[in-house]
Amino acid sequence: MTFPEKSILNLTITEMDEQVLTEIRELKKLIFEQNMLQKEVLNFNEAAVYLEVSHSHLYKLTSTGTIPAYKPNGKKLYFNREELNRWLLSNRQASVSDIEEEVSQFKLKSGRAK
Repeated sequence: MTFPEKSILNLTITEMDEQVLTEIRELKKLIFEQNMLQKEVLNFNEAAVYLEVSHSHLYKLTSTGTIPAYKPNGKKLYFNREELNRWLLSNRQASVSDIEEEVSQFKLKSGRAK
């Protein structure tokens, strides 16, 4: 029976410890993300992770009123996940096929269709 070069049998204790720690970190990250997806209201840090933006960029978005946010006690910022989703999906960019369809519809309506 042959094993790959880096099989579990060939790992030292230190290498196994590092591998276990790496997998534990990955699991913690996945659990955090899963919990965040189940929450309706996100705190500032969770919203930054959810939106994949830096903290400074999120502060700028909230201070300019670009993104919907809540301050129930006047200090901490909170965000509704559904409102963040709507904001993320706003300002849709038309695809080439969308534009071609609009041109076709315009030609039909104006009587220029060939």
